[in-house]
Amino acid sequence: MDQAGEPDLVSPKPVEEPAKSRTHWGKTPPPTEEVLFLRVPQPRGFEVMRALRILMEILHGFRALHFVGPCVTVFGSARFLEDQPYYQLAWEVGARLARSGFTVMTGGGPGIMEAANRGAKEAGGYSVGCNIELPKEQQPNRYLDRWVTFRHFYVRKLMLVKYSYAFIALPGGFGTLDEIFETATLIQTGKIRQFPLVLMGREYWRPLLDFMRERLLAQKTIDAIDIEHIQVTDSAEEAVGSITDIAMHQFGLTYGPKLRRHWFLGE
Repeated sequence: MDQAGEPDLVSPKPVEEPAKSRTHWGKTPPPTEEVLFLRVPQPRGFEVMRALRILMEILHGFRALHFVGPCVTVFGSARFLEDQPYYQLAWEVGARLARSGFTVMTGGGPGIMEAANRGAKEAGGYSVGCNIELPKEQQPNRYLDRWVTFRHFYVRKLMLVKYSYAFIALPGGFGTLDEIFETATLIQTGKIRQFPLVLMGREYWRPLLDFMRERLLAQKTIDAIDIEHIQVTDSAEEAVGSITDIAMHQFGLTYGPKLRRHWFLGE
């Protein structure tokens, strides 16, 4: 125990790996119905029914996540394993966020997502996942207190943004890049407040940041302040400390009584 009476941060204890491989996360095609919806215009009845299903999925997410408390969303690859450094870093991030009073939200899958949820869970915090329905490896990880499974990536991303006061991105691939740039665009255009966006892993993100400075900024397709909004660090302590300070002082976040549930809304 440390002087504040909190458990020391130590590496997570090894757990048995699932039998299924994680190398095929999201690689197989989606259901035919969704392929048709995204490909070309369909008969109007089909389009209307899909729109209604998307609306119901959004409402389902709102109801499920309305009471989870102040969240920080952690992005990152599903492919990192427990013995890799970025998994360990995500675990520490999750633990520190939980000890600072935040709910940790991820995409609910393996790899970085599992590590962050695991850190929060093992530190006694609340752990939430917005899972995506995929033909393979679609099961939520084992460290979630609550999760919602979505069929559509855009609905899932809406939930990951809507309920968060800050965003932390560890190394990842196309999905992580998509989440980073969508969040950055929403901040740039004022659609969400200037919540912290933290990239963890300086060497991993250095080429991307160099490209942004040497190409985007040089060609004036973005402004200098757009890059300045992005924090970069290798320290979980620094990342969480910065997020806590901004959330508490700049945005006035408090930990008052939770919102009251209403039985007539099915909550």
